[in-house]
Amino acid sequence: MRTTFRTAALMTALMAISFSTWAAQNGPAPTSASVNAAGTFATASVAVASSSSLGFGGGTIYYPTAAGTYGVIALCPGFTATQTSVAWLAQRLATHGFVTIAMNTNNALLDSPASRGTQLRAALTYLTGATAPAAVKSHVDASRRAVYGHSMGGGGVLYALSSDKTIKAGFPMAPFNTATTSFPTITSATMILTGTADTTAPGGTYGLPMYNSIPATAKKAYALLNGAVHSTFSANPGDDRVGRYGVLWAKQFVDGDTRYTSFLCGADQTAYNTVARFTSYLSTCPY
Repeated sequence: MRTTFRTAALMTALMAISFSTWAAQNGPAPTSASVNAAGTFATASVAVASSSSLGFGGGTIYYPTAAGTYGVIALCPGFTATQTSVAWLAQRLATHGFVTIAMNTNNALLDSPASRGTQLRAALTYLTGATAPAAVKSHVDASRRAVYGHSMGGGGVLYALSSDKTIKAGFPMAPFNTATTSFPTITSATMILTGTADTTAPGGTYGLPMYNSIPATAKKAYALLNGAVHSTFSANPGDDRVGRYGVLWAKQFVDGDTRYTSFLCGADQTAYNTVARFTSYLSTCPY
């Protein structure tokens, strides 16, 4: 009994040490109001010109200017859209303590979801690599990476997560992909948002089957936003629900900041999750 107790205690201590080397608390303690709004970090931006050597179509990097290192997030737009459609969320995330890139795609905006997944990974490689802009390099923590995307960009997120298990989190918004809705090899934390009034990528056709295909052992969530249409996720300044959960998912699973857990699995989530906001909300809580 004593040996078992000591072994358990040792395992708990090792897990705590392992988690502490990853977890980062950037910014003040959250409130329901603060996660709905811009964060406290001053930010700057730098343009990335399109180049065949990049593997994606360039874009704009937004980053906190305060000293320190931050998680990295690449955001991909949808069919025929450009970086401007996801820039509002990239900027919002940067103010909460993340280095983000709102990216363009390579081929006249028409790239498939699978191609967008490859390009999302290329954008992360660029942000965390030697050729990233000098102003950004000192702020990047290459071990904490995530991919976000809208429509075909959301479909791309699922391909990226399937291909690279070291990406900590994914956030597909109204994901669209006619090739498949099955992504059973994803192990990264994944939250899928869809809208009740979205006739382009209906949740029942795309988002929900995608969610169900991800193993139940993964940290995952699915939200059907009441009244949301396809463009809800790309409108500027964006729907409060999208910005809120975009920040929460990154804080919980990119930073490993447990101060945000209650807003995903707890009293704060219960209070926010009303029928006026969500027709359906599924998750594998507790995280």
